[in-house]
Amino acid sequence: MATGESTPERDSGPTALRIVLGAQLRRLREAAEITRADAGYAIRGSESKISRMELGRVGLKPRDVTDLLTMYGVDDPDERAKFLDMVRRSNEPGWWNRYTDLMPDWFHDYVGLEEAASRILIYETQFVPGLLQTEEYATAIASHGRAELVTPEVRRRVAFRMQRQKILARPGAPRVWAVIDESVLYRTIGGRQVLVNQIEHLLSVTKDGPVTLQVVPFPLAGYAAKGPFAMLRFGEPDLPDIVYLEHLAGALYLDKLEELEIYSRVFDRLTVDAETPDRSRQLLAKRRAEL
Repeated sequence: MATGESTPERDSGPTALRIVLGAQLRRLREAAEITRADAGYAIRGSESKISRMELGRVGLKPRDVTDLLTMYGVDDPDERAKFLDMVRRSNEPGWWNRYTDLMPDWFHDYVGLEEAASRILIYETQFVPGLLQTEEYATAIASHGRAELVTPEVRRRVAFRMQRQKILARPGAPRVWAVIDESVLYRTIGGRQVLVNQIEHLLSVTKDGPVTLQVVPFPLAGYAAKGPFAMLRFGEPDLPDIVYLEHLAGALYLDKLEELEIYSRVFDRLTVDAETPDRSRQLLAKRRAEL
C-alpha cells in the first residue's frame, strides 16, 4: 500500500476497525489450527462469542484479545501492542455517539461503515438520498411535511443527517453513485421552493464533487429493482462489500457473495436504464425551470 494511503486502522472509525480486528484474529486462529470452541473456552466464553468477535459484531475487550494472542502464539511485544492499541481505538465512540438516542440499534453500524466506505452506491425510489438532501428537504421528511411537528428532536435528527454529509467534503471522500427514480423530482417534499432548492443542490454536488447522479426515466422505472438499497464498498480487503436494506421495523445487512452479485448486477442494470449523468443533469435543470 502506498505511503499516505488511507486505511481503516488509521482513520476510518471504530466500526470498520472492529471488523478489521475480527478478521485478523480469525486468520491468526486458523493459522494456529484452533477451533472457535477452544478459543471461546480460553476466554471464558463460547464458540458463538468468537464468531461474533471475528465478524466484528461486538466490541472487543483487551483481556480477551490478550488471551487470544497468547493462545495463537503472538509473542512479539510490538505486535501485541499494535493489536491492543487497535482494540482501544475500536472501542472509542464515533462522532455519532451523541445521536444514539435518536438512532435505532440497527442503524449504528451503517453510520460507522458509511464513514469507512470508499464507494457508496445508492438506489432510491421515493426521496433524494439522505447524503444529498438539503436541510429543508430533510426537515420536511422528518416532520412528515407538517410544520407543527418540527420539534427539537426532529431538528436533532436533521442535524445528524447533515453531519453525515460531511464525509463528502473531507479529503479522500468516498465516491457516491446515486440512481433515483424520476418521480423523486416530481414529489414536492416540503413544497415547491424546497424542491427547487433541493434540485439546485443536486446540480451543485454533481458538478465537481465526488457525486454521480443518474435518473431512471418513467418508462423504465421499477423494472430493474423492487425497492431502494445501498451498497458500500471498501478499500480495505478485510472489509467485505455490504448491501444495506432498510424497512419499517429494522434493516438487513447482506454480505454473502451470491447476494452481492445479485445487487451488483441490479445496480449495473439501473445505470444502463437510467439517463447518463450529463443527461440527468439536463433533466434536473429542466425540472427546476418547470417549477
